[in-house]
This record gives sequence, C-alpha cells and structure tokens, in this order.
Amino acid sequence: MPAAIVLRRRWLAITVLLAVAAGGTAWRVQAHTTPTPVLANLGSPAQCARYSGLPSGWGEGKEAGMVHLASGDFTFGTKLGYPDERPQGDGRTHVDAFWIDQTEVTNAQFASFVKKTAYITDAERQGGAVVFHVPTDQELHARPYAWWTWVKGADWRHPAGPGTSVQGLDNHPVTLVTQADALAYAHWLGHELPTEAEWEYAGKAGHDGAKLETAPKYANGKPSANYWQGVFPQVDTASDGHAGLAPVGCYQPSDFKLYDMIGNAWEWTRDVYSGEHQFHSNGDTAAVANQAITRESDTPMVIKGGSFLCSPDYCVRYRASSREAQEADLPASHIGFRTIKRG
Repeated sequence: MPAAIVLRRRWLAITVLLAVAAGGTAWRVQAHTTPTPVLANLGSPAQCARYSGLPSGWGEGKEAGMVHLASGDFTFGTKLGYPDERPQGDGRTHVDAFWIDQTEVTNAQFASFVKKTAYITDAERQGGAVVFHVPTDQELHARPYAWWTWVKGADWRHPAGPGTSVQGLDNHPVTLVTQADALAYAHWLGHELPTEAEWEYAGKAGHDGAKLETAPKYANGKPSANYWQGVFPQVDTASDGHAGLAPVGCYQPSDFKLYDMIGNAWEWTRDVYSGEHQFHSNGDTAAVANQAITRESDTPMVIKGGSFLCSPDYCVRYRASSREAQEADLPASHIGFRTIKRG
C-alpha cells in the first residue's frame, strides 16, 4: 500500500479518536448546523405576482422564509410623530439577535397551519369580523366610521363575507386574525410574536432621523409601500399600484432585506398598549364590533407598521415609529402579522 494512503488513513483515524475523546463535538456541530434560508425573489410587481406565498424550504426548517438580525441599539420612538410615540429618555434601546419573517404571513402559510392543526380562528367562532369598504356620501353622513362594517361570515377565508374567497390570493397577507390566532400560528412553528421594540428595530433597518417619519417613496417620487393616496376614505388613487391589500413583496426590501414593514397590513405585536388614550387611526373598529358581538377580551395590544388605509390626510402612520392600539380579540381586514424566532 502506498505510504501516502497509509498516512492519510492514520491521520483520519487520529482525527476521529480526537473527536470522540472530546465528546464528538466536531461531529455534533456539523450535524446541527442550520442552513441559511433561501430568501424569496421579490421586490417588484412582477415578482410578487408570481410568488406562491410559501417560502423556500417551507416545512423543512423553523427558519424558512426568515432573516436573521444581529443584536444592536436603536432609537425606540420619535419626537416627530404622535404623543404616544415619544421616546423615553434618549430612546436608545438594545435588542438581542432574532430571526424575523421576511414577509407578512401569507394566506398560503396560514392555510398550511390550519390544514395541519384543524385550527378555528376567532372570527369563525364569533361569526364575523370588521371589514373595510369605501363608503358612499350617504353612509358618511349617517354614522361615524362608516367605512367599517361588522360582516357576518367574514373570516380569513372569506375576507369580505360569504361569497368571497382567498382562492387565488395565496401570496396576500392573511388578515381577519386576532392576536390569539397569530400566537397560535407562531407557536405551531416554534416562533413568537415580536415585542414592539423588536418590531421597530426591524422596521427601522439600521436608520434614524426625520426621513423615517415621512411617507415612504422611491427616488422618483413614487410610493415605495402600500398606503392610501388620495382623499380618505373615498378616493384612493392607488398611485402605489394597489387599492386595498397587495401581495407580499411588491416593493423593494429594506436594508434588512424585509418586505412591507410599512403599509399593506398592520402587524400584531405581543405587547399591551399602555400609552396615551386616543381614537383608532382608521376609525373605532371596536365600537362597530361591540354593536354586533359580546366581547370576552378587549385588551388593547400594540400593532405596528400602518396599512393600506393609512393616508397623509387621516392616519399618517405609514412609519416604523408609529403605533396603534387594537383590541386583542378583534379580527379586522387591515391587520395581519409576522413572527420571530429568538436567538
């Protein structure tokens, strides 16, 4: 046998013995190395239209469709927005490292969860949800917040009530889910909902300053997120390319490679809202719901990011620092979520 082969075999034997003597650490590290998730090819109208709604590797690993964010410090809040957005002290806040969904959770992802678990959402149990519609002049004069209606039979599968469907909308964010629904999905994956600080850290993507508090736009002046352009609540010019919810990932990602952190759908956090009392940015959805159902838990929770209903003349919450209160048990057509995994 050639001397070179003998030497290589002896070297391999010694390497194995050393690994075993050390408790097999080298082999265990290799076996438990988590592959880097393949990120979705999104960022334009054509790309988001082709997206299936399921990230690469879905069902194969807990980090499928997620981006890892390193720990860091950021300014939590702003002095340029609403009173309840003011930072405490200088606002500098530390966040530990975590994984976060690259997009809002889609109908396809939520359907996968429901199929595996037979989960029934709160809207299905309650028999309806709060749904947005463009009101007529007559409706606007008849009642406040006329753009919100409690619709019997509305739920995540039937976004505008019986006769409507999310079929063909697999790549849209799931909505009409309560915080409990979002938590159930997250826990199924071994994930959590983000704290408000974690969400805002991700939303600001390493930036600070006054530009974060303005309507998001590309260099050419075109909106770079899905929010309301025109006169709310009747005229949406859709100059961002969408009237209503858009598929996830139609706009360019942030510097953290995240899509739709601003606009499209508000997103649940795990934090209770305890700031200054104020009306809902898009009208008092809770008042509408309370006329139709008996509520069991109306604890206000923090939602972040704004939605397709935030406009310069009414909401002005298409910003990472923006925050709003939403009753934990209230399903609505402008609220979705994304999950995180700490570590």
